[in-house]
Order: sequence, then structure tokens, then C-alpha cells
Amino acid sequence: MGDVYSFGIERDVLNQKLGGGFPCGSLALIEGGSGSGKSITCQRICFGLLENDVSVTFISTQLTTKGFISQMQTLDYPVARHLLSGRLLFIPVLPLLQGTKSRSNFIQRLMAAKSLFEKDVIIIDTISSLISHSADTGKVLDLVNFFKRMGSVKKTIILALDVDMLNPDIMHIFDSSSDICLLIKTKREMEDIRRSIVVNKFAGSDIRVTQIIGFQIEYWCPTHRADDQRLRILYSDLKNEARYER
Repeated sequence: MGDVYSFGIERDVLNQKLGGGFPCGSLALIEGGSGSGKSITCQRICFGLLENDVSVTFISTQLTTKGFISQMQTLDYPVARHLLSGRLLFIPVLPLLQGTKSRSNFIQRLMAAKSLFEKDVIIIDTISSLISHSADTGKVLDLVNFFKRMGSVKKTIILALDVDMLNPDIMHIFDSSSDICLLIKTKREMEDIRRSIVVNKFAGSDIRVTQIIGFQIEYWCPTHRADDQRLRILYSDLKNEARYER
């Protein structure tokens, strides 16, 4: 793996377009509005990491374990064997979302849960759902500093953030502290939704990074059977490549 955690798979070029992977120890943000494609991007990166022998903790605010396995299977990202081998630790936190009281001390509980940070990469989808009821600038600074300490021992942290859930001051703390910042934008054209990944920041890569990557989520049927419909993601360049420096 070297100094980069690759998430490359044969079927698409996302890893190549994003510098060949995320530098070890980086803090990466995947930002966007509700329904923009943050979760499916996290799932794609998660599967790619696992396929490249990188261990992952995936914390989800949206899916149960069964739902996560089913969603990944629909995308043709089989993760059951990674769960069984222990390379993937999946943590569903849906019960925490049933009331604000259970989320009021989430930041402290997260930093105290050392077992969540034993894997190479920790993905939280979405961090905004979990801290929206307890996020003040002091607590968020403590959380970001904690993530930075994790980075010093080569733990890469990937956070999905809903840009509409957190106030601008909190978003600024995350943005200014991140090493990588990917913003997912959506645009409706006729009956289609066009999505793009805009690279606002990408530090630590020696390989060219594509500034804007278009992607589409579509249904397809490999066997032409109605009950075998799956999702797939198609990526394309929307802007010339550029080198991002520290």
C-alpha cells in the first residue's frame, strides 16, 4: 500500500482520477446536500479499499447491517466475506437517531470508542447526522484535533457531511482542517440527474487529480431478468486534470 490507501477496482477509474488513492493519515470530506450521492460514494470507496487489502470501519447513520450488505450487493460490491474475515467492521447507529438526548454526547462517545479506530480507514456516513445536536465550535475543534491525532498514526478518516445540516462556522472548521475535500453537486437535466465530484482540495498526492469528475447512477440488468436489476456508477471527466499541492 505504501503511503497511499488505494481504492482502485477494474470496472471504473475513480481511484486513478483521485490521485491513485487517499494518502495515509489524511482527513477527507465528502460534502453534498441530501440525496446528492455521498453515501454511494462512501460505499464505492469502502469496497475499493477492502479489495486492496485495506481494513475499514464503516459507521452508518442510514443502514442496518442487513441493509448495508443488500445495498452493496445491488451495486455488485460483495462485502460479506470482508465482514466475516474481520477486515470490515460495520457499525449501524440508527438507534441513536431516534432522539436528540442519545446524540447529545456523541462526540465524546466517539472519541472514547478506541475499537472503532483500529482499522486503517474509518468512514462515517454521515457525521453531520450524528453531531448536529451537540456540535458547538469547541466540541468540533476537539473532534477534529482527535482525528488529526489519528492521522499521525496513519489512520485515514473519511467523513460524509450534509452541507445543509451544520452551520457555516462548523463547516468552516471541517473544511479548513481537511486534507481532502470533495463536493458532490447535482443538476437536473430533463428527467436525468447529473452528478459531479468537485475536488476543492487534495493534499499529499504526487499524481494528477481530476478537478471535476462526472458520475451517473443507473439501473442495469446483467441477465436481462427483471428480478436481477442492479445499480452501477459510471464516471467521466468534466474538466482537465490539475495538480494539487500542499
